[in-house]
Amino acid sequence: MTTLRIAVPNKGSLSVPSEQLLTAAGYRVHRGNRELMLDDVRNDVRFFFLRPRDIALYVGTGTLDAGITGRDLLLDADTGAEEVLELGYSASTFRFAARPEAMTTVADLAGKRVATSYPGLVSAHLARHGVNATLVRLDGAVETSVQLGIADAVADVVETGTSLRNSGLAVFGDPILQSEAVLIRRPDTDDQVATAVERVRRRLKGVLIARQYVMIDFDCPVAAQEAACALTPGIESPTVSPLAREGWVAVRSLVPRDRAPFVMDELWDVGARAILVTPLESSRI
Repeated sequence: MTTLRIAVPNKGSLSVPSEQLLTAAGYRVHRGNRELMLDDVRNDVRFFFLRPRDIALYVGTGTLDAGITGRDLLLDADTGAEEVLELGYSASTFRFAARPEAMTTVADLAGKRVATSYPGLVSAHLARHGVNATLVRLDGAVETSVQLGIADAVADVVETGTSLRNSGLAVFGDPILQSEAVLIRRPDTDDQVATAVERVRRRLKGVLIARQYVMIDFDCPVAAQEAACALTPGIESPTVSPLAREGWVAVRSLVPRDRAPFVMDELWDVGARAILVTPLESSRI
């Protein structure tokens, strides 16, 4: 059996949550002395800890089989690597920004200079809008480029907008991209590798789904069973078991994590008692 090769971000906002997610999914990714490579013998996986910006290149060229990176980095690299699962963390929004009222739409960028750390991503976006602009590639912060006179606008990650405002800039136009961490795979894999990557995808998805739900257990009178089950429909349906106490049943079901406190209140109001909520570690739904 071929060992699956997976790239993991070695630093930045993607690193820690990626390792936490993989650990929750049953993989061994803890690095005692910050190794660049780590074998998970039990799962037949070899992890490579790489710069997030390089991961799409290694996966897209087939050097590695799969990896975790940002959607922005994946699209900027344009190596043919495929996104197979959204991971729900390290979210960011890419926007254009310029001096207030200098530009209002992407069409206003025609003939202008745009500073960015993501030339592949931005050039593709401009091309889709039929806009011809000059890209100025910068590594790191780009918001000072307009003030320093080397660009007319910037294309960058916008979180609170504070850095842009401090540099005298304001966002304009529609977002270029909504990005987050994603699992990617190499194109044109053989069946054995494709099956192994799919197993990783299912495991990670199982953890992500488990994080969205909690298990709720409660006792309720038979007379209140219908109302209680309507509050906790679960995925397929609740599990209902008779109790030794006549006229009572025990109910178990999944509920959305963010709804759990409200569901507990509602269950109490219809007569449920001994209401317990348990977090989930993983799932297959």
